[in-house]
Amino acid sequence: MRAIQIDRTGGPEVLTLADVPVRDPGPGEVRLRHSAVGVNFIDTYYRSGLYSAKLPLILGSEGAGVVEAVGAGVTHLRAGDRAAYAAKGPGSYAETRTLDAAVVVRLPDAIAFETAAAMMLKGLTVQYLVKRTAIFGGLQAGDPIVWHAAAGGVGLIACQWAKALGLVVIGTAGSPEKCALAKAHGATHVIDYRTENVVARVREITGGRGVKVVYDSVGKDTWEMSIDCLSPLGTLVTFGNASGPVPPIAPLVLSQKGSLYLHRPTLNTHMSSHEVVQQMADDLFEVVLSGSVKIDVARSYRLEDAAQAHSDLESRKTTGSSILTI
Repeated sequence: MRAIQIDRTGGPEVLTLADVPVRDPGPGEVRLRHSAVGVNFIDTYYRSGLYSAKLPLILGSEGAGVVEAVGAGVTHLRAGDRAAYAAKGPGSYAETRTLDAAVVVRLPDAIAFETAAAMMLKGLTVQYLVKRTAIFGGLQAGDPIVWHAAAGGVGLIACQWAKALGLVVIGTAGSPEKCALAKAHGATHVIDYRTENVVARVREITGGRGVKVVYDSVGKDTWEMSIDCLSPLGTLVTFGNASGPVPPIAPLVLSQKGSLYLHRPTLNTHMSSHEVVQQMADDLFEVVLSGSVKIDVARSYRLEDAAQAHSDLESRKTTGSSILTI
């Protein structure tokens, strides 16, 4: 099969098209022939070496297609099923993938493969963040929240889903166009972090109180402002490193800023069993099929153009979700 892999870490130029063997599924595994796969920031972390992995490595963490074969013990899938997944590790930039069946779910007929490839990792991420991540005092309808990178693939899903839950989304983005996009997808307020003082605007919007929670996938560049946007006993949920990893922190800062909570969750931890993955996926499918959340497949590339997809993603040219078609 054709696959995009790396044999060294570095920039987008290390992505190469290669012929690699197809592996039959073992016990508890499934082999899926991809129609499309998602492109995510986590893929660039593996490519750059920020996240370590054994080389050579096929990148990619989500995909959708048709089941070709199942291994012993797999009962929820069979050959011919339409299916989709967010995996616990890389390997999806390929024509087929053999992986743990526990993370693979049947795909409703009404959801296209391209849509599924653009939403599984990002949508399940939003699901665990807004539905499974504990916030002190809980979140109720009417509560304001801050979501950084609100015009990205995760952000646009989050704006819509949070709005459907009755939350007041304060979204930040890096241009007037991106701010407008976030607002069109459900953000109540938008802040252009390149031209506006994010902390001052959040305090203005909230009457000086701040917010119960900030969801931050940007990392290093937004760390301090995220802390300063929180109300006392607020929670900073840091779940990505788009601008680089957060520097070491002094716990005393959390005390001084108002007895704050810091959470660094991962999707992998939440996907603890097939039953949990299925529950999370069903929740995602429900909001997509209802129309409450629309998946924005903003850019589609051929598999062999993965390097361009990475270049566009890292240069902040993209909004919404990007996919590779097989």
